[in-house]
Amino acid sequence: MKVLYFAWLRQKIGVAEEEITPPESVRDVAGLIDFLAARSPGHAAAFANRAVVRCAVNQDFAAPDAPVRAGDEVAFFPPVTGG
Repeated sequence: MKVLYFAWLRQKIGVAEEEITPPESVRDVAGLIDFLAARSPGHAAAFANRAVVRCAVNQDFAAPDAPVRAGDEVAFFPPVTGG
């Protein structure tokens, strides 16, 4: 699974992307966030306030209960505002 981080999430985690193999128990975005938050202090800081983190799975916006699978591309980013 390829995980991408944008903006301040990338800064806190220290990488723009990483390839991971989460355990089989990770089946949705919420479970993936739990798994990622336990990886390092930077990951924990990035996901400390999950209400301000948005997600896309395979380039489609995804809710916390959206499924994730091996081979997916999952991106995390802050809310975007337009003008």
